[in-house]
Amino acid sequence: MRKSHPVRRAVLAGAATVSGIVLLLSLKPASDPGSASAAGGAVPPVAAQSPQGGRGAGAGTVTGDAASTQYGPVQVRLTVSDGKITRAEAVQAPKGGQSDRVTADAVPKLNQAAVAAGSADIDAVSGATYTSAGYVKSLQSALDKAAAAAGSDAGAGAAEEGAGAGQGTQVLTGDAAQTQYGPVQVRVTVSGGKITGVETLRAPKGGRSDQVTADAVPKLDRAAVAAGSADIDAVSGATYTSAGYKQSLQSALDRAGG
Repeated sequence: MRKSHPVRRAVLAGAATVSGIVLLLSLKPASDPGSASAAGGAVPPVAAQSPQGGRGAGAGTVTGDAASTQYGPVQVRLTVSDGKITRAEAVQAPKGGQSDRVTADAVPKLNQAAVAAGSADIDAVSGATYTSAGYVKSLQSALDKAAAAAGSDAGAGAAEEGAGAGQGTQVLTGDAAQTQYGPVQVRVTVSGGKITGVETLRAPKGGRSDQVTADAVPKLDRAAVAAGSADIDAVSGATYTSAGYKQSLQSALDRAGG
């Protein structure tokens, strides 16, 4: 018994050690780097993104009129800050069939071009002529609305002499001018005695007229704002539409003068 006694003590000591380790493990808090990361790691990204939600504070959003095209309407929404386009997006665009691919390719390019140019004077995207024309038309109407709003704010405290001066912003619709291919009717925004926006309410449509209108009307709108009068050149290939446009534009301006 004396020879086996040391062995017995070693066995008992080993068992006690194992028991102690098991007890310590059972008392250790149930946490690990993975769970800590899952609990606390998700919070910083959310906090980091939250300032972006307020990035647009102080910026105005304006939506242009929907422009009809052969493949469907196009409508543009702009975010304007300090008189500059900071974002452009198409809230409507042709869709279905081949139009899905054309829209997916063209619209991002048009959005980028609008922000880069800061105006509606942008090039059409190759292979998306109709969508580009509709985009430019809706973009111009959005810019006209933004300009009218800015002009209204600026003119609120202005006082000028003469009839019609100091009256703020006027929105006037000209008479519908009949042409060989259909009526043309123009609405004008006048602020401080100047044309700040032009919108074509009616224009020839159907068949070949759709393409002519899509090409000519945006050019006529821009020319009217630039000239500040109805003394603008006809668009090549759109003689009748141009003549009707000028006639309706002049009647609107006559109302402003009255």
